[in-house]
Amino acid sequence: MKTNVHPFRFIMALLSFGTCATAQTLTTLVNFNGSDGANPQAGLAASGGTLYGTTYAGGGSSAGTVFAINANGGSFSNVYSFTGGNDGRGPQGGLVLSGNMLYGTTELGGAGYGTVFAVNTNGSGFTNIYSFNGGGDGADPVAGLALMSNTLFGTTFIGGMSGEGSVFRVNTDGTAFTNIYSFSGGTNGSNPEAGLVLSGNTLYGTTYGPYSGGTGYGTVFSVNADGSGFSNVYSFTGGSDGANPEAGLVLAGGVLYGTAFGGGYYENGTVFSVNTNGSGFRSYLVGYTDGDSNPEAGLLLLGNTLYGTTFNGGSNGWGAVFQIGTNLSSIINLYAFSNESDGASPEAGLVLSGNTLYGTTQATNAYGSGTVFALNAPGLAPTLNIALQGGQVTLSWSNAAFCLQAATNVAGVYANVPGATSPYTNAITGTQQFFRLQEN
Repeated sequence: MKTNVHPFRFIMALLSFGTCATAQTLTTLVNFNGSDGANPQAGLAASGGTLYGTTYAGGGSSAGTVFAINANGGSFSNVYSFTGGNDGRGPQGGLVLSGNMLYGTTELGGAGYGTVFAVNTNGSGFTNIYSFNGGGDGADPVAGLALMSNTLFGTTFIGGMSGEGSVFRVNTDGTAFTNIYSFSGGTNGSNPEAGLVLSGNTLYGTTYGPYSGGTGYGTVFSVNADGSGFSNVYSFTGGSDGANPEAGLVLAGGVLYGTAFGGGYYENGTVFSVNTNGSGFRSYLVGYTDGDSNPEAGLLLLGNTLYGTTFNGGSNGWGAVFQIGTNLSSIINLYAFSNESDGASPEAGLVLSGNTLYGTTQATNAYGSGTVFALNAPGLAPTLNIALQGGQVTLSWSNAAFCLQAATNVAGVYANVPGATSPYTNAITGTQQFFRLQEN
C-alpha cells in the first residue's frame, strides 16, 4: 500500500474511522528455463518500456546472459550469451544504460578473475573493456557499475593491494584503469559486494566485512572519485544497527539509505539511514513485527517511500516485496513470494517504469531458474497540501484514488477520516493529529 505521511502536526477533531484496503497483483513476465538464462541475481535497467537484465547462469554455454524484455511481458530476447572465456562468466551485478550501450561486470572469466564489459542493446558490439588479473587491480567484481561521463566506477569483492577488495575506475573505451582504493580488512572494511552511488565527486558504498579475520560487521564508506579522502562513514556492530550489508545505497538530501542482511532482530537484518557525515544513524529491525527476513538488495526511493525486497521471510517464507517510509517507522508488505511460478528468494532491488515495479527472483520451484516479475505499484502518492486560514485548516490532494488518514502520533495506527474528500476542511480543535494519504 502506498502511503504518504505529512511531516507536520495539526489540531483537528476526528470522527469515526473507516478502512482503506488494496490488493497488489504480481505478474510473472519470464520464467527462465536455463536455455534462455538462469538465476538472475541483479536488478533491471529500464528505458523506453524495455527492461534489461542479466542472469548469472544459463544461456548457450551456461555462463550467463544479458536479456531484454518489454515491460508488458512481450518480445523477450537474449541480447548476449557469455561463453565463459575471454568475454566473462557469471554476471552477478546489474547493468547501467547509456544511450544504446549497456555496461556491466562478470564475476569470473576474462583473465580468470572477472571482467567489465559493454554491449549494444541490440546485442552487437560486445567488448571486454577490462579483465581483472586477481592482483592489485582486484578480483571478482560481483556488483554493478556507476557511470560519470565516460568513466565507469565499480568494486571488486577480493583482490586489491591487501586482497580484501577494491574500488576501481576505468574509461568506457577500456583505457586508464585505476585501482583508486584497496580495502585492508581493518576499520576501513573489506569485501564490498555492492556497487557505488555517485554524488558530485564523491562515491558512497558498503563493505560486507571484514569477511575473513577481523571482528567487524561491515561499513558504509565514502571516497572521492580520484581515490582521495576515504572515510569510514559508519561501522556496523552486529546489533540493532545490522550487520554485513550486501547492497548498495540510495542518496537523497544528504541522507544515505540502505539494508543490512544480518544483525538486528534474530539476525533478520535491518533497513537503515545515516547522514553522509556519519551522524544520525537510524535502523528498522526487519522481522520484528512484519515477518520479513534478510534484505539482500538495495532500495528504490520514490518521494518519502522506500521500496525493497527480502531474500527470506514474508507470509510464505520465500521472500517479499515491501515498502517503508523514510522515517523507518514500519514496513508494509506488498507481496509475499510462494516459490511457485511467481518465484522465490529475490536477491535484487526494484525499478519503476510507469506505475509498475519490476524485479527478479533468482529461483522458482516451478522451473528452478528464476523469474522477472511486475508488481502493480501502488500509485505514487500525491502531495498532501495544507493551508491554514483563520480558525480552519484545509487539506487537499490531486488523486481521488487516495484517502485521508490520521493518527495521534507519527508512528501510530492510522485510520480513515470518514467522508474526507479533497479539499477537506475542519476547525482547528481537538487532539493533535498526524495526517497521511493512503491508496484506496
